Amino acid sequence: MATSSRAKPRKLPWYLRPFKWLLWFIAISVAWVLVYAVVPPPVTATMLFDSNGITKDWESLSHIDRDMVRAVIAAEDGKFCTHNGFDTEAIEQAIERNAQGKRMRGGSTVSQQTAKNVFLWQGSGWTRYVRKVPEVWFTFLIEKIWGKRRIMEVYLNVAETGIGTYGVEAGAQRYFKHGADKLTPREAARIAAILPLPKKREAISPSGFTRRYGNTITARIGQVRRDGLDACVYE
Repeated sequence: MATSSRAKPRKLPWYLRPFKWLLWFIAISVAWVLVYAVVPPPVTATMLFDSNGITKDWESLSHIDRDMVRAVIAAEDGKFCTHNGFDTEAIEQAIERNAQGKRMRGGSTVSQQTAKNVFLWQGSGWTRYVRKVPEVWFTFLIEKIWGKRRIMEVYLNVAETGIGTYGVEAGAQRYFKHGADKLTPREAARIAAILPLPKKREAISPSGFTRRYGNTITARIGQVRRDGLDACVYE
């Protein structure tokens, strides 16, 4: 009686396996971004590793005062509506400044920060450089798939706004005892002023640099309004 032998599947040569992993990464990352285009990100790595707990309250952009959007653009990314996710001039200036040994300063856009906050991790040192390649990829994806309005909406809901506090709604409730839909220009500017160092800066009765920076952002909100630098968010 003849026996049939089933041919064993051929293994992919070792030198082609990285391409297989790359294809899997691309497929999973695109699917991930597509889901978050319509579904609020439930949690981020930063939140999960926050020993202070998580206080957050997702709000759609239509329920966030427009001055909060203007304050973020004024403080974080004046070219938000005109770049493709990367501000090359800011990046070049940051590289030059860091090469001169001056105080480290990044050139990340709101789009890059959103990609990092939602899909990747925080951190400095060598982990920061490891993160840069996927950060570029995810920034490219959200720019192409989400668009500016969704990027800003997600950023305003996942950005750390205080110790254990995430999103401008939770920040507004914590500092000013009302929702993000009722923020005054000064209040929005104060939240924007603490975004780079939310665990160390105070939005209530700020002093020193934080106070001066908040006042500068308040003045810039008017410029953003006059020049329509937030127009892409509301098209």
